[in-house]
Amino acid sequence: MRFIHTADIHLDSPLTGLSAYPDAPADLLRTATRDAFANLVDEAIGEKVDFMVIAGDLYDGRWKDFNTGIFFSGQMGRLKAAGIPVFLLFGNHDAESEMTKRLALPDNVHVFPSNKARVFELEELKVALHGRSFKDSATFENLALTYPSPKPGWLNIGVLHTALEGNTAHPNYAPCSLEELRARGYQYWALGHVHEHRIERTPDCTIAFPGNLQGRHIRETGPRGALMVTAEGTEIVSVDRMFVDVLRWHALDVDVAEASNLAAAVELAGRALEDLVDRAEGSHPLAVRVTLKGASPAHGHLFGLDAQLRAEVLGIAASIGSERLWIEKVRVDTTPHELPEQVAAKSDAVADLQELLSRAEHDTEFMDSLRTDLQQLLGRVPTELLDMVPELHALRAGEIHDLVRRTAPSLVAHLAREG
Repeated sequence: MRFIHTADIHLDSPLTGLSAYPDAPADLLRTATRDAFANLVDEAIGEKVDFMVIAGDLYDGRWKDFNTGIFFSGQMGRLKAAGIPVFLLFGNHDAESEMTKRLALPDNVHVFPSNKARVFELEELKVALHGRSFKDSATFENLALTYPSPKPGWLNIGVLHTALEGNTAHPNYAPCSLEELRARGYQYWALGHVHEHRIERTPDCTIAFPGNLQGRHIRETGPRGALMVTAEGTEIVSVDRMFVDVLRWHALDVDVAEASNLAAAVELAGRALEDLVDRAEGSHPLAVRVTLKGASPAHGHLFGLDAQLRAEVLGIAASIGSERLWIEKVRVDTTPHELPEQVAAKSDAVADLQELLSRAEHDTEFMDSLRTDLQQLLGRVPTELLDMVPELHALRAGEIHDLVRRTAPSLVAHLAREG
């Protein structure tokens, strides 16, 4: 027996980060989540799976119109024609709303209610599916504790939308622990909400997040998809990832420590992009964020040139000859490159300044001269400005010793850090 476990489809959710650029693949960005879901339905039909589980966040919130629901209903119709039932649970993004209640779905779609946990039974397969949808988007109750006991001798599947322990990157909705899930006695937990794939297996219980179906921005990099679960009787035999995404995001770090100027840094970025295209599996379009890193002589040549840098890297990407490649952004995260003698010279200069400031407080002639100069300067400062900066009144009154005593240590420390 085989079934597909998917979650976090976010139908019609926009892909962000590329749409601002005229060279972006607009059509692909607009339909990516639909295309990925259609690919999943193709796989389900082609593989003749026994059923599909959707563990929350099918939608991305309120629909702009009914087209999102109509598309989903059409895909469910395809599965109905193939004899594949679907078990649907709502999470925080698609918690029960008037639109989801009013949507008429084919009778092969079974929706878990939100008022209490329900069990759907597949008699021929001896499978019991336990689940409870979110009623409100901000659901902080431990829903897992409300799930019923397993059905003896059957394969028991818990369907739950949850942050689970340890997933601090996601809102803590329907929180629970691994121990609490294992204690229910189910053989498989089909989870949703966390967008990264994760699986925890013991001989008696498998707990899995499939990750989201399609990466939507640069924080969701790499291949995305669902899980194909194979079982024999009450035993989970295998859980395999199946990739159905249509565009993939990559964060590419480029070491430009050897670059002496902008052109050299761009050339290194081009080599890294070429290597990425060579290594990337399949023929998916790639949306790439390039980050230039390292202690580089080119550091001072790179800042303030965001548009030019992206244009330069785009030109290099085009020369690679890959129509699969789009540049989402080029970021600069370099530091200055300094020779050992430069570092030593700066260290000596800071030490000299520290000694000068420590002696200055006790040098009467120097302090008198400094006081006179500052008082003459401050005499030309408008009173309104002096009122805005109270410390200037103290300087005007000649309290120069206190100024040196208070500011010298922090000044030296700052110079030592920043060079």
